[in-house]
Amino acid sequence: MTAIRLLLVDDDPLVRAGLAFMMGGADDIEIVGEAADGSEVEELVGRTRPDVVLMDIRMPAVDGLAATRLLRGREDAPQVVVLTTFHADEQVLRALRAGAAGFVLKDTPPAEILDAVRRVAAGDPVLSPAVTRQLMDHAAGATADTRRAHARERLAALGEREREVAVAVGRGLSNADIAAALFMSVATVKAHVSRVLAKLGLNNRVQIALLAYDAGLLEDGDDGADGPG
Repeated sequence: MTAIRLLLVDDDPLVRAGLAFMMGGADDIEIVGEAADGSEVEELVGRTRPDVVLMDIRMPAVDGLAATRLLRGREDAPQVVVLTTFHADEQVLRALRAGAAGFVLKDTPPAEILDAVRRVAAGDPVLSPAVTRQLMDHAAGATADTRRAHARERLAALGEREREVAVAVGRGLSNADIAAALFMSVATVKAHVSRVLAKLGLNNRVQIALLAYDAGLLEDGDDGADGPG
């Protein structure tokens, strides 16, 4: 099995050393580089070609959110897992909207951080349970009505089956589970997901889920059929 190529980005050398020790002990993970600031990331990615970048948020020159946006704009973009001590709603949402495929808190047990890297490398977005709870509460914020109208306007670009798949993605279902629930093949589900990403200009399934949350499509009994507003 080919090892997952991992780039570590954190301005604290002790944190990087700890992550390198923890990740380097796994047979299926290869540390291909380390960076102390987001300003170093794009050049390192071009040189080392990682599959996954484990990215801190707060760094002195270029923070992890800006670095993530830069990386996700690349044609050969690696997946990004944001690793931080902070879990404020705005930080979570900014990271995921920047294109991160995962958000893991630094107090997450080592085995779970390893699992997050493996899952993201396999194309399965990852969120800490605490972060998932925040996203579930996100639609109740002060600007929920505005977000809902905007999100539903964007989702109007989707066909009926694409919309159903988007809602299923938002509920956290795997491709196989979506295929079973909607009576289609896994290949068809993948094709629908790809079209949803392309039509909405999104990077990954997490961003589909965020849009579905904002649109209110994950509330019981609400399929969004009443349109924007």
